[in-house]
Amino acid sequence: MHLPNGYVSQSPPQFPVVRLRGLPFDCTETDVAEFFHGLDIVDVLFVHKGGKFSGEAFCVLGYPLQVDFALQKNRQNMGRRYVEVFRSKRQDYYKTIANEMSESCGSPRRNIPRAKSYDEGKDSAEHTGVLRLRGLPFSAGKDDIMEFFKDFVLSEDSIHITMNSEGRPTGEAFVEFANAEDSKAAMAKDRMALGSRYIELFPSSVEELDEAVSRGR
Repeated sequence: MHLPNGYVSQSPPQFPVVRLRGLPFDCTETDVAEFFHGLDIVDVLFVHKGGKFSGEAFCVLGYPLQVDFALQKNRQNMGRRYVEVFRSKRQDYYKTIANEMSESCGSPRRNIPRAKSYDEGKDSAEHTGVLRLRGLPFSAGKDDIMEFFKDFVLSEDSIHITMNSEGRPTGEAFVEFANAEDSKAAMAKDRMALGSRYIELFPSSVEELDEAVSRGR
C-alpha cells in the first residue's frame, strides 16, 4: 500500500483522535468522558495558551471507528456550552503534547488553573504516607503507576485507581507508601510525565482514600 508523505509505514493510517472546542473553563477529564458516553476514552489532553485553559482539548478514542460516533456529538451541550467536535490528526495531538510539556516545564505552577487552591498548602501539608494522583491517562494501569514511582517499593495492593459510579476511571488514583517519609520524597514527581500526561500529586490520607474507593462501588 502506498502511504502519503509524512506517514511512517508502521503507523496506522487513521489515528483515532478528535478535537473539541468551546469547552467550559472548569471542564475535567470526567466531563469529557461523560460527554462521549459509551465510547472508549484513551486520553484527554486540555490545551493551554499563555498558562490559561483555552477551552479546547484533544480526545483519543479506543478505535478509529469511534471517531464517527464522536463527531455526532458536534454542537451538543456540555453544561450551558455547546461543544464543537472536529476530526484531528496524530501530529496535531503530539505537537500539542510537546507544547504543553514545554510550557509546564517553564512555569509548572502556572499551567493548571484548577489546581491553584491546592498549591499553597502542598508544601506545608502533613504527610500520612498516602498520595492522591490527578490527571492520569484513562488507560493507565497499576503497572504504569508502579513504573512512575519506580524509586519506591510499591505493591499492586497499595495502588487504588478510582472509578465513577459506572465503573469508568476518573483520572485519579491513591498510592499508599511504606511511610510518611516516602510519600513526602515522592512529591518530587509532582507535575512529571506519565505517558503523554503530566501528573499532579497531593498529600492525602487513608480516610480520603477509603471515601474515594467507596464512592466508586
